Formats: sequence, C-alpha cells, structure tokens
Amino acid sequence: MSVRDIMTVKPVCCAPETKLEEVARLMVEHDCGEIPVCDAGKLIGVVTDRDMMVRTVAKGRDPVGVAVRQVMTAKVFTVRASDSVEKALSIMERRQVRRLPVVDSRGKLVGIISQADIAEILPEQKAGELLFEISHPAGMPPKRVML
Repeated sequence: MSVRDIMTVKPVCCAPETKLEEVARLMVEHDCGEIPVCDAGKLIGVVTDRDMMVRTVAKGRDPVGVAVRQVMTAKVFTVRASDSVEKALSIMERRQVRRLPVVDSRGKLVGIISQADIAEILPEQKAGELLFEISHPAGMPPKRVML
C-alpha cells in the first residue's frame, strides 16, 4: 500500500507571514495540530500547536501578531505519494514525528499523512507499537507498563 492510498490530499497550509492567531483558527477549523508552511506552493516548514506554545507562550511572549516564520519548524521530514506506507511508518518511528507532509519531486505539497491514518490500517498490536515508538522520548529506554 502506498502513501497515496491513505494520505489527506490538499491539506490546508499557510504562508510564512501568516499570523499565529490565524493558524490557530485553521487548526480548530480543520481539527489538526500541524499546518504545513508553503511559499509559492513549495513546502518550507511546518508549524505545530506545540511550536506555537513552546516558542512564544512558554517564553513569556504574546503570540498575537507573531508570524509563522518566527516559530515554524524548518527541518521537515517528508515522503512522496508513491512511497510505501511502511517507509512512512519507519520515518515516523525513527524521527518521532506524528505527521509527514507529502511532496512531489519539486517539493510541492500534495498531501499529509498522520499517525492516525497509518494506525487505522494496521492491526491493533502494530498500531500500539507505532504509538509507543513515536511517543517515548528519543534516546531514553522505553518504560513499558503491563496492564
């Protein structure tokens, strides 16, 4: 199965000059925690709800009026629509990210794939492993709890 089969096509995106309050409204409206940042259709970063909080509020800054470019994550891991879901899963686990923008050969945003998209197609045990691998802190031994 390829990324194309389960990705969200034409995800909402924003420009680097978009203000955080507008991005927050987009996140609420589209029920998501990450918005790709594009310049002329080309992916240049992502902004997450966590980026917004950690890089403004946690530092005592007022987020109102702050441009996305000031808080976005510029180093973005991506996949292609033709890549296998297994490749996307591997990147998510290795890089501990919950979402991957999907780009074409020119870096243009064509979709997004999330942990939830993959979890929906996996057997229950494998979905649990995905959640565990993405969520435990990098470089730290896992703390498995038996219930």
